Amino acid sequence: MSAPTLKTYQSELIKQAMSVDALKFGSFTLKSGRISPYFFNAGLLSTGPILSALSAAYAATIADALASPANPFPEFEVLFGPAYKGIPFAATTALVLHTSHGVNVGLAYDRKEAKDHGEGGNMVGVSVKGRKVVVLDDVMTSGKAVRGAIETVQRAGGEVVGVVQALDREEVGQDGSSSTVKEIEALVGEGRVRSILKMRDLMVWLEKNGVAKELEAMCEYRDKYGLK
Repeated sequence: MSAPTLKTYQSELIKQAMSVDALKFGSFTLKSGRISPYFFNAGLLSTGPILSALSAAYAATIADALASPANPFPEFEVLFGPAYKGIPFAATTALVLHTSHGVNVGLAYDRKEAKDHGEGGNMVGVSVKGRKVVVLDDVMTSGKAVRGAIETVQRAGGEVVGVVQALDREEVGQDGSSSTVKEIEALVGEGRVRSILKMRDLMVWLEKNGVAKELEAMCEYRDKYGLK
């Protein structure tokens, strides 16, 4: 297969994710019922090294999106991390955006249950009201979670101008033709859903590392369920 070279932060994220079993190759039954040759569990991205790799990758992807000549992210003021996994991801990414890219943004996240005392409400961190917001996501399947995050920000008066996910599975929906990414882009703007990794990037890594059996399974899965 002919494919582009992986960026350093992509290779590092794959390596670190595999080291904590957040990324595994084999045979896994997804909620959709599909039998996938790989599985990504963002809940296991919880060590110092993996958070460092992940936040560096998120930050680099955002910086690239801001500088993109085609459909760039507009300048934004707030990074939103949906509860609960998105909270540490957004916090560490906001830090790396400042220290490594000179991009200074606020951090906001939500609670699963609204607080009925003190400041109240279900939003924590800087206010999103009247501000442009970028949402972090892990893996987009049906898009239910990221739609909920967008609605949460909108209810609080913010405008979501971009979404960055850790992994794009690049699969068709249950109807065999739809793309969740395109559906979310209809809400936030064309080209404004970015991904650190895509299924094709995992295949590049497998090829470069001579993992033939897993690569063959990935090719078969892409032929069956991949976006055409």
